[in-house]
Amino acid sequence: MGSYGLELKDLEELLVNMNEKKFRAKQIFHGIYKDFIDDFTELTTIKKDLAIKLNEVIPLKHFKLVKRQISNDKTEKFLFELDDHELIETVLMDHNYGLSLCVSSQVGCAMGCAFCASGLLGLKRSLTTDEIVNQVVEVSKITKKRISSIVVMGIGEPFTNYHNVMKFIRIINYDLGLAIGARHITVSTCGIVPKIYDYAYEGLQTNLAISLHAPNDAIRDRIMKINHKYSINEVCKAVKDYIDITNRRVTIEYILLDGINDSHENALELAKLLKGLNVYINLIPYNSVNENEFRRSKRIDEFFDDLKKQGLNVTARKEQGGDIDAACGQLRSLNMHKK
Repeated sequence: MGSYGLELKDLEELLVNMNEKKFRAKQIFHGIYKDFIDDFTELTTIKKDLAIKLNEVIPLKHFKLVKRQISNDKTEKFLFELDDHELIETVLMDHNYGLSLCVSSQVGCAMGCAFCASGLLGLKRSLTTDEIVNQVVEVSKITKKRISSIVVMGIGEPFTNYHNVMKFIRIINYDLGLAIGARHITVSTCGIVPKIYDYAYEGLQTNLAISLHAPNDAIRDRIMKINHKYSINEVCKAVKDYIDITNRRVTIEYILLDGINDSHENALELAKLLKGLNVYINLIPYNSVNENEFRRSKRIDEFFDDLKKQGLNVTARKEQGGDIDAACGQLRSLNMHKK
């Protein structure tokens, strides 16, 4: 295990087992996440022999940066190579409220959503906690900028890597570490119903986003394989229960596909489905993927107005990074970059 996969309590336990003082954990944690040390021997607050031991037991593993691209809108995309030579992508977005980082949770994706590039070659493996945290650390070090919010919306389905994603959240949220506020952390799922309930009982103040993308089962069955396991009604019931348990608003993500899910009737059906729930709908313009035939809707404004007239809270996502294939649904999995 690498250092970035350890919570403070894990580090404390490790030090006690090494016959070291427990309080050293906070000094080490500070060095890892505030000073961004590359090697434990850089720490002046601990003895050199302890630093050498830590380098052996919990090394500070670093990704190899394969490629960095910068969009015309300042969005940045980072292609990282992992220890086993697999590749992941991480995207840094510049908003008026600060910098937001979109992290990946898996190498590839098993969900197979028809419109998305990330799952074209399937799932290779889940990322370790160390590898998810490391994306935040590496981008912070490369850009020398403070990341203020995190979205777990990159490659992979976070709720099928649940344990590592929850540990990741606790590590980046910890005030002695990266200190990213809970309300500035969002996890997106395509609708793994049992894990929505697990997440509700975590006691976190983080955000939940549901990739719904359809107003009925017929359309969702066509574009999202997960709907064969968890129907729209099951997902919406879980969302309602999540809201009741947490008293937190949920984001409903809805990619508008030309002629598939963007009609006036679709909007009315979606409004009926979600009316009365504490949600807001985030309409997402579709970003093209060469391997499929879906096209961007021409009715984004009309669909927006249809929902507004039904009294729903709705926003249209600002497009970012499309010119470098860093926009929603465009992140690539596995070694597709080598093809």
